[in-house]
Amino acid sequence: MTIGVTRLGAGPDLVLLHGWGMNRHVWEPILPGLAAHFRLHLLDLPGHGDSSWAGTQPYSLDALVAALLAEAPPQACWLGWSLGGLVATQLAWRHPERVSRLIQVASSPCFVAREGWPGIQPEVLAGFHRQLGLDSARTLERFLAIQAMGSETVKEDARRLKSLLAAAPLPQAAALAGGLALLQQTDQRGIWSELTLPCVRLYGRLDSLVPRAAIPYITALRPESACHLFDKASHAPFLSHPEAFVAQIIQNLG
Repeated sequence: MTIGVTRLGAGPDLVLLHGWGMNRHVWEPILPGLAAHFRLHLLDLPGHGDSSWAGTQPYSLDALVAALLAEAPPQACWLGWSLGGLVATQLAWRHPERVSRLIQVASSPCFVAREGWPGIQPEVLAGFHRQLGLDSARTLERFLAIQAMGSETVKEDARRLKSLLAAAPLPQAAALAGGLALLQQTDQRGIWSELTLPCVRLYGRLDSLVPRAAIPYITALRPESACHLFDKASHAPFLSHPEAFVAQIIQNLG
């Protein structure tokens, strides 16, 4: 399996994992600010961008972790956005010796709404799954629009996401379906309670995929974890507020 990777900058190692349907180019707006402070490792999730996925095994979090570890430094801070947050959490749980700190960006241990837990309504993700088999490109475009929804710069953010998506090969169909299934089925709330390493959580107040109503519930799982809410951001705060986002990373890793 081949993993698409870009390395740049100097300083402590920081690995960045993108979200569903995207690729490592999504981080471009914040690279100048971060590369001045950290040695960055931008990895494409298997089946996304320049990373391959053979499809001979289930598209599971453990399989993704195993593939990514081969391209990662011996120990690093891991930052995961959205689906990337689930992957980074799984890695921190399975291989805590490889993770110095965990940063979650617009991510949740359980994306789907359940009894007593705010999240995405199950029928919304089920609808995406049905549409994926009919028109994957259109489904991706619609998902990008939802990620930007609510932001003050919604049109600009959506255009930027679409442009950055086009900077690498489109995801493989198996990876899209597998990643969507992970968002639908994964429940890491028990794992969150077991983690012992330092954690930082960053959210957008206007996010419709990880609603702000979920934040107190996530905080209750790790009360000691640092948390910051970007007041005017949606699901991609690093796009809409790159300078403030970089400042938060430097502050929490300094």
